Amino acid sequence: MHWSLPRALFSFDGLRVKNTALVGEHRYGCRVVSTARERAREALTADIVATARGQLAEVGAAALSLRAVARELGLASSAVYRYVPSRDDLLTRLLVAAYESLGAAAEDADDAALAPRERWVAVCRGVRTWGLAHPHEWALLYGSPVPGYAAPQDTVVAAGRSAAVFGGVLGDAARTGRLAGRPPVPGRADLVGPAVVPVLGGEHPALDDDARSRAVLAWSSALGLVSFELFGQLVGVVTDRDAFFAEQVGRLADVVGLQG
Repeated sequence: MHWSLPRALFSFDGLRVKNTALVGEHRYGCRVVSTARERAREALTADIVATARGQLAEVGAAALSLRAVARELGLASSAVYRYVPSRDDLLTRLLVAAYESLGAAAEDADDAALAPRERWVAVCRGVRTWGLAHPHEWALLYGSPVPGYAAPQDTVVAAGRSAAVFGGVLGDAARTGRLAGRPPVPGRADLVGPAVVPVLGGEHPALDDDARSRAVLAWSSALGLVSFELFGQLVGVVTDRDAFFAEQVGRLADVVGLQG
């Protein structure tokens, strides 16, 4: 699903132990718990979200229904609404959990020991592998918008997690002299907003607006390649999808100027 930013943060940081008691931390829709009742609440909330994730595969995001989730769990609708107050809240939980999972896959695929070009290709492969394994979550993130749903402001962190991995590759390439520069274009106006500069490698003389624009082009194109494959647009078009993807994201790395 193509979403306009912002997005929401939804992550689990684990349990802290202090004086043998569990101390709570708050995140969107999640609180580390300290009592049996609270643990039961968190477990049921997780069941609700897991059941809704199954609905994505069956009916799609637009038809997602808390009542249907309640029926599948054998609960009254009123009971479910005590844990997840609305369909939009449920969509946000699913959306952000998917972004976090995708970001984790990108981070796991990143290998700082590789040259920048090969490192970028490895990250793109990790993103593609996640997408192929989670087609319905990918459709939630990059498919058709859900009518009437607007993502809340604090979802932006999760949405940028995977992009930040590529930004790390870009920034490291610039700082190690392995980002090929291009002559400035006279009269060219800046096109990339300042808010994304920290995500796209931070401040460095080699990272001008033109370099960042090419980085945005490369990242969005890599996501588009995965979407084309998942949504059936490459059927009958390419003979070897693995080889095609690797070749194209390598070309995108060349567009950015990442050196091998």
